[in-house]
Amino acid sequence: MTFDIEKLHEQLMSKIDTDDLMEVKKVQRYIKLLEMDYLCDEAIERDGATVVIENGKQRFVKSHPSMNDKTKINSQLIAIEKTFNFISEGSPSSASTVEDEEPTDADLI
Repeated sequence: MTFDIEKLHEQLMSKIDTDDLMEVKKVQRYIKLLEMDYLCDEAIERDGATVVIENGKQRFVKSHPSMNDKTKINSQLIAIEKTFNFISEGSPSSASTVEDEEPTDADLI
């Protein structure tokens, strides 16, 4: 599966306020983390999910070091995703929702 990081970058940039430098930085960090995640994928694919460690006469198998890195990267990606302030398209941000409105007498009938 190929993934177009540039296309995702453009999509994210179109959904944020590009004048907000913090949001732009979040997008840049998110994309950089995705690139690092793909590098980890390549290393795991190349070397396998496990590696053999030899220490003198001892020999043991452990998970690929990139597996731990992928877990950390995934946590960081999720944390960034939760903080994105996406702009809504075509709907005013100050519009009240039905939940915000006080019930009237007509609503009680």
